[in-house]
Amino acid sequence: MSFVFETLDVRAEGAVLFAEILAPPMNLLGPELVRDMVSLIQQAEADEALKVLVFKSGDRDYFISHVDVTRIKEYRHEAAKLTGEASIALLFRYLSASRLVSIAQIEGRVRGAGSEFVLACDMSFAASESAIFCQIESAFGQLPGGGAAQHLARLMGRSRALEVLLSAQDYDADLAERYGWINRALPAAALGDFVAALAQRIGSFPAAGHVAVKERVNAIALAPVEDFRRDSNLFGESARHPETQSRMQAAMKRGFQTREAELALASMLGHLTDP
Repeated sequence: MSFVFETLDVRAEGAVLFAEILAPPMNLLGPELVRDMVSLIQQAEADEALKVLVFKSGDRDYFISHVDVTRIKEYRHEAAKLTGEASIALLFRYLSASRLVSIAQIEGRVRGAGSEFVLACDMSFAASESAIFCQIESAFGQLPGGGAAQHLARLMGRSRALEVLLSAQDYDADLAERYGWINRALPAAALGDFVAALAQRIGSFPAAGHVAVKERVNAIALAPVEDFRRDSNLFGESARHPETQSRMQAAMKRGFQTREAELALASMLGHLTDP
């Protein structure tokens, strides 16, 4: 099977498919990347020889920055091609429920829907030196629409989930590991080899075991489709609120969705109402 995409560089090694995210200028989750993710998942699921998906970034500063807020309708349209519903929350949940084992190998920033994609993966491992995590939505008066509330409350517990979701603050990889946001933080020099070895080990085992284990763990730990749908709808509704729009305009004026400004995005979000 040939894997050719606009925003993903994909290679197969045995039962493992490695997908490197390359969506310049800063790996925004826009319609092109969503389209390619949908196609990748569909093609990988159709190939019984493939068992594991590993996602990493070709941009050392950004894994997935967040959604492209100027193209929400377009990326939702692409997500619907997999799930039948215009929602990246349901796209991400589909990945969590897939027979494929998904692993995120994280270097750089994962904020907003970038974090939600990582949470949807079955496992995530991050570079201690460079990975940064943040749920930015509360700075705009919004609930995360891609499943963050569902995942983080289960992973961290109520108090830590509320801290993360309400603060819109950056968390480094070591603290993310302590909180349960990710599996492990590792030195960048060891990260790739560790993830590749784990993926190949998992891929060497019978697919039936993957399916059975994921099904039972998901029955305990993965929220129902209806809860993801509700969060997605609330996010869409809040995008029309005047205060949300005002704060988004203020962020855009300060460089939101530009590469350099978002290196210090958490600081910017704390000053959106400054004159």
